[in-house]
Amino acid sequence: MSKTFTIFGVTGQQGGALVRYLLRNPAFSAIYRLRGVTRDASKPAAVELRKRGVDIVEANLDKPDTLRVAVRGSYAVFAVTNYWETAQAAVEVAQGKALADAAVEEKVEFFIWSSLPPIGIPHFDSKAEVERYIRTLPLTSVFFMPGWFMQNFQSVTKPRKITDEKYVLDPIIPSATASTRVPLIDIEDIGKYLAPALQDPPRYNHTRLFAATAFYTLARICRVWTECTNTEVVFEGADHAKKSTEAQEEGLSEDLGSGNLSYYGAEGEQGVEWTIRQVQEKLTTWEDFVKDHEPWFS
Repeated sequence: MSKTFTIFGVTGQQGGALVRYLLRNPAFSAIYRLRGVTRDASKPAAVELRKRGVDIVEANLDKPDTLRVAVRGSYAVFAVTNYWETAQAAVEVAQGKALADAAVEEKVEFFIWSSLPPIGIPHFDSKAEVERYIRTLPLTSVFFMPGWFMQNFQSVTKPRKITDEKYVLDPIIPSATASTRVPLIDIEDIGKYLAPALQDPPRYNHTRLFAATAFYTLARICRVWTECTNTEVVFEGADHAKKSTEAQEEGLSEDLGSGNLSYYGAEGEQGVEWTIRQVQEKLTTWEDFVKDHEPWFS
């Protein structure tokens, strides 16, 4: 008998990518019956998923009663919140805790929380607070910690045009320099990171999955764009007057975060390396992503 896997944010980036991964994976399709949760089941993305066999249900993260109904009968739950809908940490914390409480009340066996480390940035710290709470509950749980989405470079941090032959990448945080290092993930790879835990939940109980292909400096990100698209892309940040040489790029660098803190905290390098060793499928590199999403500049 198949098990119900309930995925929140099914029309968003993380939930949507996870559903797509599971639908095209014969092994998981044989194990799991998919349920997608959204606030509006009439959305085109939700309608399309229903056509593909996903059970679509409506729930509101601010209404705990709807969450209990949404997860009822589930073996596993993927839980994600969107800080930017309200930009209020207290709201995200309340939503995350309500999701976890609903899972406990409905006897969910495996709970995946989309988390981030506490590094002094509100939308990181709120997710980390929920993670700490989940660790106190009687839940087999895993914490999925995505890096910076490569998809962000198609929208919110897309380079701006200077001329037909030149584009500029602006700082993704005010203090960013060419040597600022960012862990990148193609969010379409989400299922590849979660697959080992889905295959053996007890083994990964209370572990963090540092989901990033690698750390890339902003200088390297621009250089890959330039090499792959034959269009010059340069970074202009706090150090824009300096020439971003290879020596500078590989030298002392500051990670994306607050002050001197890394995006992933002190565990960053080791966490990414350990996570990649768990993954059994090829991960998308930044070079792959740039080539696969042409044209960037037209």
